[in-house]
Amino acid sequence: DKFAFTFHEDKLNSIMAKVPPGWKVAVISVVGAFRTGKSFLLSWFLTYLHHVNKKASSSEEGDLVDENRKWFETVETIKNDGFHWRGGSERNTTGIWMWSEPHFVKRGGETLAVLLVDSQGMFDNETTMSLTRSIFGLSTLLSSYQIYNVDKRIQEDNLQQLALFSEFARVAVEADTTRPEKAIDEKPFQTIEFLVRDWQHFEDEENYDQMEQEMNEYLEKVISQREAEEMQDTREQISACFDKVTCFGLTHPGMAVIKKNFQGEVSKMDETFLNLLDRYCRRVFHEKNLKPKVIHGREVVAAELGSFIKAYAEMFASGASFPEATTMLEAMSSANNTNAVNLAVTDYKEHMSRISGPKCSNYIRPEALQEDHRQLLAKSLSVFDSIATFGSKRSIEGARKTAIDQINAEFEMFSSINDGRCPWAGIETYAVPASVGLVAYILRSMADFFCSAHSQTCRNSSEMLSHIYAAAFCFMFILAVTKAKQLKDFFQSVVNFAKLFLANGGDGGKAKRD
Repeated sequence: DKFAFTFHEDKLNSIMAKVPPGWKVAVISVVGAFRTGKSFLLSWFLTYLHHVNKKASSSEEGDLVDENRKWFETVETIKNDGFHWRGGSERNTTGIWMWSEPHFVKRGGETLAVLLVDSQGMFDNETTMSLTRSIFGLSTLLSSYQIYNVDKRIQEDNLQQLALFSEFARVAVEADTTRPEKAIDEKPFQTIEFLVRDWQHFEDEENYDQMEQEMNEYLEKVISQREAEEMQDTREQISACFDKVTCFGLTHPGMAVIKKNFQGEVSKMDETFLNLLDRYCRRVFHEKNLKPKVIHGREVVAAELGSFIKAYAEMFASGASFPEATTMLEAMSSANNTNAVNLAVTDYKEHMSRISGPKCSNYIRPEALQEDHRQLLAKSLSVFDSIATFGSKRSIEGARKTAIDQINAEFEMFSSINDGRCPWAGIETYAVPASVGLVAYILRSMADFFCSAHSQTCRNSSEMLSHIYAAAFCFMFILAVTKAKQLKDFFQSVVNFAKLFLANGGDGGKAKRD
């Protein structure tokens, strides 16, 4: 199928692996018509983020930073080795692409990983309407901050295309009967920003604050109420599905940019465009606008986002047809349940490792360890229940059972590790030969004491018993040499057990934990 998507899961995993565990992720994507400068914009985003990171590193190392020059003035060319762009009228980007390196941006007291996503241009003479909706839909599901790149003005068909996908959100949310009451008013998507390219109607191109205000007023005018019912429904759908709808305008970058021989020279770009671009980059990556990806009312970390992206990619695999809302709901529910299971099991392992993990040294009575398991299982299932709130009751119950099974399997492993610390574990290895040697020694002593020294039978018995206890003690000596570490651990465990016994008044109570 020439319209099918190919999902490169290994590449996605390699990107997500670069985000430290537990860190939240913001996804900025750009969608829009073909040949409107989406990849060119994302290349500028990369340049800006590189500048921000370099400036932060220079400040930490005490290097001098030229504060008298704007960041774009230090750039000679926008290189074409990131998001590939070119001048001309032919399509450049196909499919949906994510930049291979996450960027890290300070946001309040935390660091946020930022992923940039480019998408195939829409509304050309090669892309079907179903594929267009699929590209738009998949990009919207992925992003926390989606930029809708439009040419010269926001037209009615731009709004209608956005509303087409928004219909899914309404149906999917209404289909979910398990969501908590507090989630009823939650909007399924976060930020949609109309970026109007080549805007020609600024009143004063010297006053940049006023230019931004003009674009805000323009957006209000575009999405204001309409008498025509169809047009009004379109605007209400958009408003109902996105937390935030904003607008920004960029002037034309200059005629040199649209030529095929343009090599990204910043000196050939229009100054007003560069200054607006500077403001726009600062706006997009400002901590008040840059927010983690939220799915079903909860901010997700990189590992969770990876599971959702996999589910989304499989959902849109054919590309030739737009998935039904119920199919999307099932896919999202499955990914969410998988994340809930993983987080619940991880929570259990983290806590149990501190009680009876490989780094612990003290033995815990099986009854006490079983009680710890019971308490931690309840705690981990509460973690599961707080996350698995999306989808059918049957699928959630199935995932919950999976979580319980995996946690019980982990408990078996921790129990095995704890059993290995028991002071009496393996004692038969030493007790049997020691007992044989001791009995032989006692019998030989009795034979020497009671039997006559002139009796050949007594002498033979004494020698035989001597050989027996000598062999037993030699065996124990060899065993001690070959298993010195195990023997040391054994005696240490005996000492620990004795201390434990005495500390608890002889009742064999629960050991003190690491």
